[in-house]
Amino acid sequence: MLDLFCVVSDKNMEAAISALLARPKSLGIREVAADVVVHQHHDPGCFHSPEALLNGFKRQASHALVMLDHAWDGVPTDSAETLESELEARLLRLDLAPWAVPIVIYPELESWVWSESSHVDKALGWHGRSPPLRDALRMQDLWPASDPKPPDPKAAVEWAVRQSRIPRSSSIYRQIARRAGTRSCEDRAFRRFRDTLQGWFAV
Repeated sequence: MLDLFCVVSDKNMEAAISALLARPKSLGIREVAADVVVHQHHDPGCFHSPEALLNGFKRQASHALVMLDHAWDGVPTDSAETLESELEARLLRLDLAPWAVPIVIYPELESWVWSESSHVDKALGWHGRSPPLRDALRMQDLWPASDPKPPDPKAAVEWAVRQSRIPRSSSIYRQIARRAGTRSCEDRAFRRFRDTLQGWFAV
C-alpha cells in the first residue's frame, strides 16, 4: 500500500515534489512510498475534477495531496487561500477529505525556486557568472531589492535560463529540490506541504 498519492498540475511540479519526497530527513519525516501523477488538465483539472485521479487511489494510499498553482487562466478567486478552501470544500463533498489535502502555491511553483541556496544559481546555469544572479535580476527590474523574492518568479526563472542558454525543463526543478535547503523556507504553501507531511509521517 502507498503512503502517499499526489495529484499535481504539471511536469515541473511532479519533478520537484518527487525530489523533495526522496529527502525525508530534510522534510522532517520518515521515508514514504509515494506516487506523483500529473492531472491531464493541469491546474484547472486539479481544481475542478481532482476526483478523476483520486478515486482510484483512495483504497491504495493512506493519504493524498492535490497540488496546483494559483496563477492560471480562469482561476475563480484572487486569493490562494480562498482557492484552497474552495477545493477543500469540494473534496469534502466528494468524501475525499480529510484523506486528501489541497495545497495551492502562490503565484506558482517558481516561488519555491528562489531560496538563498547556491544550488539555485547552479541549476539555472548561473554558477560563476558575473554579476551574481540576484544582482542581474535587479538590474532587469525583475527583483526589487526590498522584496524577499521576485514578484513574478516564473518570469525571473525564464529570463535566467534564456541568458545562460540552458533548456527550461523539469530537470531544473528536480535539481533544485534535490539539493536546496528546506528548513528556512517561509513560503505559506511550502509550510503547509511540510507540516501536513510531518503530521502524517512523523519520524
